[in-house]
Amino acid sequence: MDTYSALRHFADSWGLLAMFLFFVGMILWIFRPGAKRSHDDAASIPLRNDTAPAAARAPEAPAQK
Repeated sequence: MDTYSALRHFADSWGLLAMFLFFVGMILWIFRPGAKRSHDDAASIPLRNDTAPAAARAPEAPAQK
């Protein structure tokens, strides 16, 4: 049996099972009961240390000619 055939046989049998179990494990990890706080924290990362929108800022002095 050459290397390609051996790897193909492994991927067809145990590799597929390993990838499926990894996928199911990740889904269970993501939706675990205690994950809400960490997901909410990660969702607010882009908004941290954000300044007010441009419309809410004080208008700049007009440029003099």
